[in-house]
Amino acid sequence: MSMKRIGRRYLLRGACGVALGLPLLHAMQSHAGGTPAAKRLIVFFTNNGTIKSAWRPQGTETNFQLGPILAPLAPYQSKLIVMEGIDMESSYHGPGSGDPHMPGMAHLLTGTEMIDTGSGTYDKIGGGISVDQHIAQTLGAATKFSSLGFGVQAREYSASPWNSLSYLGANQPVDPEDDPVKMFDKVFSDVSNDPAIADLRAQRLTVLDGVKDEIGALHGRLGSEDKIRLEQHLAAVAEVEKSVAVAAGNCTPPAAPSPVGSLYAHASAPAIMKAQIDLLVAALACDLTRVATLQWREALGGDSTFVWLNQTVTHHEESHDPGNYSAELIAVNTWFAEQLAYLLHSLEAVPDGAGTLLDSTVVLWCNELSDGAAHSRRDMSLVLAGSCGGYFNTGRYLQYGGNHHNDLLVSLCHAMDVPVATFGNPAYCTGELPNLT
Repeated sequence: MSMKRIGRRYLLRGACGVALGLPLLHAMQSHAGGTPAAKRLIVFFTNNGTIKSAWRPQGTETNFQLGPILAPLAPYQSKLIVMEGIDMESSYHGPGSGDPHMPGMAHLLTGTEMIDTGSGTYDKIGGGISVDQHIAQTLGAATKFSSLGFGVQAREYSASPWNSLSYLGANQPVDPEDDPVKMFDKVFSDVSNDPAIADLRAQRLTVLDGVKDEIGALHGRLGSEDKIRLEQHLAAVAEVEKSVAVAAGNCTPPAAPSPVGSLYAHASAPAIMKAQIDLLVAALACDLTRVATLQWREALGGDSTFVWLNQTVTHHEESHDPGNYSAELIAVNTWFAEQLAYLLHSLEAVPDGAGTLLDSTVVLWCNELSDGAAHSRRDMSLVLAGSCGGYFNTGRYLQYGGNHHNDLLVSLCHAMDVPVATFGNPAYCTGELPNLT
């Protein structure tokens, strides 16, 4: 059966104005029309570098196969930009050389030198505003929260340069919230009484109930691969409607997370990660914020041990000995990719304007190191997911030749419609990172 063309911003429209956006299908035209009303930024942080040989894709810019670590992201490959060869050059300058994790963390989103707050070797802290906070401040009061920081065991220890990712300015770290119960209370405690959200809720029906007839008609217009893609998308919508209850803008607060037995017990981490992702997606879908960070632990990782992967050695110790712990490190980083895949799955399941929440969002997956054993901050392994309303040209694997990571921070600003010429220290910034749009 021949496949008929449908528009890139095709919507399933049902009764009472219910509309369901679709994922990118082969039957859609190549050029998108229109942009979502609002753009979102998510920074997803994991630590201790990666195993580049298992992370690196194979192939060309537009025809590539993801490596074993990134394999869980395969369903979203058309919405990814996988990047290597980008150097965090600014982190090799200024204070903080006592522990390479420290400048890696402090420079990751600021792109500027740390400042020295005392006489000790480790009395250093981030020296400038981070890109997430700069964007949040520029967007102003568009949402209830200018930004939200979600932590997964990120604040087990007191605030330090190792666990401070986001900064309002020099020596002004922004603490993420590690407890999903407290985050729920902070974000959703008064949502039910918010008149704007009540109006939004009243205007929408459950999406799948409203477009059943249209789903059946669309099936006949798609090829076999697109039918599978559509079914996966509809299943994702149904799951998010059930667990997060925000599909189609129906901003009913999600169910309050159950308290974990011990917030910082190793075995608690997977449940906390899922709860925080669900809350993050709900906050974006309810338009309570448009900027968020999701921080896995701190640089170094303390004594973090992936007991749910049947590991007994700490992640940090493994990262220093990849020769003996290569399989363990690959398993850890693959688990990180699985968490990102769940985040993308949840974003794609939420209709947003003429597309999905993933279409209007860009997610940056980043790390304070490229190689844990060498403590290198050059040739960083980075992933962008989502086009941010069509700004980024996704579905590509890009190999750079030592471009400064500050240029990527500029590109994030521009994607979010925040005009900047440089970001961080201009000595390590030339403007936008090329070839992203």
